[in-house]
Amino acid sequence: MTRMRLQGARVLLTGASGGIGQAIARRLAREGSQLVLTGRRADILDELAAELGARALAIDLARRKEVRRLLKGAGEIDVLIANAALPATGRLAKLDRERVDGALEVNLRAPIALAHALAPAMAARGRGHLVFIGSLSGKAPTAGSSLYNATKFGLRGFALSLRAELAPAGVGVSLVAPGFVSTAGMYAETQIELPRGVSTRTPEQVADAVVHAIVRNRGEVDVASISMRLGADLSNLAPGLAARANRALGGERLALEFERRQSEKR
Repeated sequence: MTRMRLQGARVLLTGASGGIGQAIARRLAREGSQLVLTGRRADILDELAAELGARALAIDLARRKEVRRLLKGAGEIDVLIANAALPATGRLAKLDRERVDGALEVNLRAPIALAHALAPAMAARGRGHLVFIGSLSGKAPTAGSSLYNATKFGLRGFALSLRAELAPAGVGVSLVAPGFVSTAGMYAETQIELPRGVSTRTPEQVADAVVHAIVRNRGEVDVASISMRLGADLSNLAPGLAARANRALGGERLALEFERRQSEKR
């Protein structure tokens, strides 16, 4: 399979008005990509687009009509980076129906709908790449995050399966899975002190991982410390043992603190 070149590639990036999205956009601009940036905050999008010479489309991915409007306005796309996501933290019984539906639409359905619309043309051209920004929460479940875990587990399964499906057509698919990100995103907004030995990564490191995944055609790239990656892998191999270890290390207490601090964002 021919590796994707980002110089001159037409890239659609969702969630571009967030901190991680902005870092990805700036990294891709340095690669010479032609960017279509989308997000909910038009003021931030417009400023970023002006800085990078990109196009901006203010879109709410929770609304299906808006997803269709995005596809119509984006035009021909070589690379999709599905980065937008809602926190969706909290115990299920405390989440209202609107929050459940919103998380499912933005975190899971919208990336699938975008891929469904864009992949056939990529396959017909024999080139293209789809990147899904997942999370280590797509490997390691935690109490108080059942809905968020569900969307990220689902996104991971979709991405890895779609990769096998599109490989014969010359289209790459990658999942980039950050752990805790220091200055942007859901963890940064809570300002929770992490347990000893658990470190963070920067938005720029996530952006570097996105570029690496595309140009090297990597199926899955974790952006986290070795200890966090090993813990996530253990959750796949021995979920019961991993759950007990997580409780012993204070993981459930951490999850409940996330729930408390993000409650006002619902």
